[in-house]
Amino acid sequence: PRRQLLSPEYANRLRATIDLSRATPTRTIRMPSREGTETTHYSVVDASGNAVSTTTTLNSLYGSGVFVEGAGFFLNNTMDDFASQPGTANQFGLVQGEANAIAPGKRMLSAMTPTIVLDPRGQLYMVLGARGGPRIITSVAQVVLNVIEYKMNLADAMNAPRIHHQALPDTIRIDAGGFDTAVVSRLLQMGYSLLTQGYIGGSAVAIRRVEGGWEGMDDARGFGGAAVGY
Repeated sequence: PRRQLLSPEYANRLRATIDLSRATPTRTIRMPSREGTETTHYSVVDASGNAVSTTTTLNSLYGSGVFVEGAGFFLNNTMDDFASQPGTANQFGLVQGEANAIAPGKRMLSAMTPTIVLDPRGQLYMVLGARGGPRIITSVAQVVLNVIEYKMNLADAMNAPRIHHQALPDTIRIDAGGFDTAVVSRLLQMGYSLLTQGYIGGSAVAIRRVEGGWEGMDDARGFGGAAVGY
């Protein structure tokens, strides 16, 4: 229901359920009964302004471990994105219910989030995506918000400290040294469980339109990616 999900009225109804003074334990939230590490992303814009945002994955290291002779690639093991045992965490710690159980003709849940952002005139503004399992979603969202809401350039938006929450485990992960101690203390007082990490492992790749051309940025959290021009 895309129109409903994108409507301000729906966003306002969801916002009204959030207690701004106290953390809400994930398990107290009514979950919908229906659908409600080795990943690569690339973003491309050509000289005519055509854009492509592509995320592809093996899921785990070397995927399923099955190599296609003569073709040069491994087969993935994204069956792990299904809930093989509903209520039991997968390799990323995600806990899924019966809605994501294995069934014939069904596609599994996926965190892959290839994204194209248009400006108010409908013109191409940003192309981005990320790797990092469930951290892909929060990484892409935070880069977009940093650019659009906080007016950061692309380098600052990508390098800014990040947070991540994936419902279960009911813990907020934060970049080490990225947040003021007063903010951390207030979150703890509100009842949130915090886990400080060296960095939140979602690694983004982005292109943004700027005056006179484009700027590209590979996440400093990444593993050997790069931005190149033509």
